[in-house]
Formats: sequence, C-alpha cells, structure tokens
Amino acid sequence: MKKQTIILCMLITACMISHSQIPLTVLPSGGNKKAIVAEQIGLTKVIINYDRPGVKGREGKIWGQLIPVGYTDQGFGNSKAAPWRAGANENTTFEFSTDVKIEGQSLPAGKYGFFIAYDPNECTLIFSKNSTSWGSFYYNDKEDALRVKVKPYASDKLVEWLKYEFLNETENSATIALSWERLTIPFKIEVDYVKEQLASFRRELQTDKGFIWQSWQQAAQWCLDRNVNLDEALLWADSASSGTFGGDKSFQAASTKAQILEKLGKKDEAAAVMKKALPNASMFEIHGYGRSLITQKKPKEALDIFKMNHDKHPNEMTTLIGLVRGYSANGDYKTALEYANKALPITDAQNKANLQTMIDKLKAGKDVN
Repeated sequence: MKKQTIILCMLITACMISHSQIPLTVLPSGGNKKAIVAEQIGLTKVIINYDRPGVKGREGKIWGQLIPVGYTDQGFGNSKAAPWRAGANENTTFEFSTDVKIEGQSLPAGKYGFFIAYDPNECTLIFSKNSTSWGSFYYNDKEDALRVKVKPYASDKLVEWLKYEFLNETENSATIALSWERLTIPFKIEVDYVKEQLASFRRELQTDKGFIWQSWQQAAQWCLDRNVNLDEALLWADSASSGTFGGDKSFQAASTKAQILEKLGKKDEAAAVMKKALPNASMFEIHGYGRSLITQKKPKEALDIFKMNHDKHPNEMTTLIGLVRGYSANGDYKTALEYANKALPITDAQNKANLQTMIDKLKAGKDVN
C-alpha cells in the first residue's frame, strides 16, 4: 500500500511538472501591446500583425541605440547580421491578398515577415518569405522576397507606442507609416485595382449574381466610367439590355450600351439604341441622361434631352432644373435664370438651397454645372 502511494505521488508530481511547462495566455513580454491593423486598398486586403513596444522614458535613446543602425549580431540564434524586427516579440508580418507594388517594386500575394535595417538617412525595408520565426534571431537574407529603401523623417509629436497606420488612401494606393518616438518610416503600396476588379466581375458574373441584368449593367457601367475594357464591357451591356436577363426595358442598361458604342466610334449604332430606349425612360432617367451628356462635354445634345423631358413633363421641378442646367451649359445664363425662377416656387425645401445657389451663380455669370 505504501509503495502504491509513493507511485501515485510520483505520477501526480510528474503531471504537475508537465502542466507547469504549458504556457498560458498573458500579455506580451516587456509590457508590449499586440495589434492588428488592416485595410482594403481597391479589392486588396492588407493585414499587419505586430507587437507595440513603448518608449517608456527612453526618449532620445530609441533610434541608433535601442534600435541599432544597420545589421547586428544579437547574440542569440544563428543570424550574425540581423535587421530590426520592426516591432517587438514575434515577427511583424504583412499579408496581401493580391499582388502589390511596394515603392514601385512588385511583391506577390502572400504573407511575409517584415524587417527594417534602420539608418537615419535611408532605411532598408525587408519582406521575408519567412513569416513564422520569432523576431530576427534567425534572419536569413536568402529568404528575402523584396528589399526597398525609403527615407525616414522626424516628427515633433511623441508617439509613445509604436504604430502602423494607413495614410493618403486612394482607390489603388496608400502610404503605410511606422511611427515611434519621434520618427516615422513611410512607404507606398500600390495595387492594380482595375485588373483585380475586372477579374472579380468575370468570376461573379458566372455565378448566380449573373442571373439578373443589374449585375451585367454594373460591370459595363464601371468600365464605361473608367474608359477601360470597352470591348468586353459592350458584351456585358448586351447581356444587361437583353431579354434573357430581363433588362430589355431598362433605359439605364440601354443608355450604358449606347455610351459604350459611342466611345468605340459606333455613333450610328449608339443613336439607334438611344432612340429605341428613350420612350421607356422615366422623367428622372432622362434627367440623369442629360446630366451625363453635360459631363461628357456635349452641352447641345444635353439641352435637346432636357427640352424633350420638359415637353413630356412640363413645369415639374426636375424638368425645369434640367433646362436650367442645359441652357447654362450652353452659356445662355439669361434663359437659364428664367427657368430657375420658374422652378423656385415649386421646389421642395430640401432642394431650394441648391437652387438658390444656382440662381446666385447665374446672376454672377457662372455656369451651374
């Protein structure tokens, strides 16, 4: 019995020792903070995972001291020339859902470890195929996917906790900036939004989303607005305006098709499509078409459309304002002002302020469009 008790105690002790080696979830070592920053640029998802060290009273001792210049032997691991891990603790990682360009250089979609060789004049940013190591102790330059050089700049504002943020966002680009203490290291990321969007359209139009005319219309209109991929956009517009998907009575679909035809130099075909479509158009659709013609620098054609709309729907606020825009686009501010004054008494409160602004512009001899 005594022997059995001793064995049981040994088993319990072994179990306790084993469990004591299992790490529990606690805050990162050193009092650092974990962070994830993500943003979509175009259709590209960019995800940054990093740990945030704090200045913690070390102002003036971060850059060039805590973060050494260039590459160093950290005395651990097998890297004798390691860059900074661009954060704290585990690897800082960047993940891109599509191919991107970093400072003009191509980088395939994927997940990368991110390192920086700091220099006060020019930092080297390193995207490594190794995204799973702890810090840069095992950094190997043979695993580099991309290196680019950027210039850091000083800031008057103290940033206590290291941070990454997205700045200067556009449809297809952004600046990613690492800021800590009083220094910022920025770099530009660009995506091929047009390429990715067209690829997305092609995929989705082959799914159940392609069973309705509105999807084909949306894809065709997107190409028209950006003047890209017009030959394929015309095929999409054909589908949108066909009876197969129910868009044969849609003025919107026909208008898009006509505008694509015109951009492709097929003016007679475009005119025939619009002639057939106009009788099906609502007052608001005709008004919108007239405004699109103004945007396309076709003021005379726009005025003809606004006149037709007013003939079909006389003395409506929308058609009167259409004539205001049409005459103004043609430089006839006097006639435009007459129609603006006619529209003012029947304009609702929501639009009255905008109309008054138009009136003020016309009195000053300025175009309202």
